[in-house]
Amino acid sequence: MNLRRARGFTLIEIMVAVAIFSVMAMLAWGALSQSLENADMLTERMQRLQTIQRTLRYLSADLTQAAPRPVRTELGDGLSPAIFSSLSGDFAIELSHGGWGNPAGLPRSTLQRSAYRIEDGKLVRYHWNVLDRTYGNEAVAAVLLEDVEALLFRFFDDNGESYEVWPPQIAAGSTNLRVRPRAVEIVLSLPDEGEITRLLEIAP
Repeated sequence: MNLRRARGFTLIEIMVAVAIFSVMAMLAWGALSQSLENADMLTERMQRLQTIQRTLRYLSADLTQAAPRPVRTELGDGLSPAIFSSLSGDFAIELSHGGWGNPAGLPRSTLQRSAYRIEDGKLVRYHWNVLDRTYGNEAVAAVLLEDVEALLFRFFDDNGESYEVWPPQIAAGSTNLRVRPRAVEIVLSLPDEGEITRLLEIAP
């Protein structure tokens, strides 16, 4: 009777198989790692765009609901315009606007005073719980967007003339404290997105 000798794998064959498996595993891990990295980048990109859109919604809502309501200065010795924007002011823009909901029916105005400025590369929105504030009325601050280079505004009057500040310096008199532009262009400068502009019509 003939007996067949069983033949197993040689050491060289096992080493070759392990090497091939190692190469395949490295390739698969590299592809998976790249996919995860791309997914993280895409998520960060989407979150950034959503934050930018939310910031522009805040700005647009406040400006389109701008109200002709000047406010008393903190010292109580004068009035600040309904919309005030100056290249050398504390804020890029400060304005009175509607849209402050009051579902609880609290004894307060539905108008709100808000302001925007850049602090350490972050765009911060301030609002006050009273229009005619004093030093005792502290502002509520909220960071809307990080990594911001500049926030500028361009104002247009009824004749289509544009101004970098508001109220226009050519206008004088207390009646101009209530004047509103016909339109406002928002220019938001970001290092990763460049300049983003929005042109808004202000209700007369």
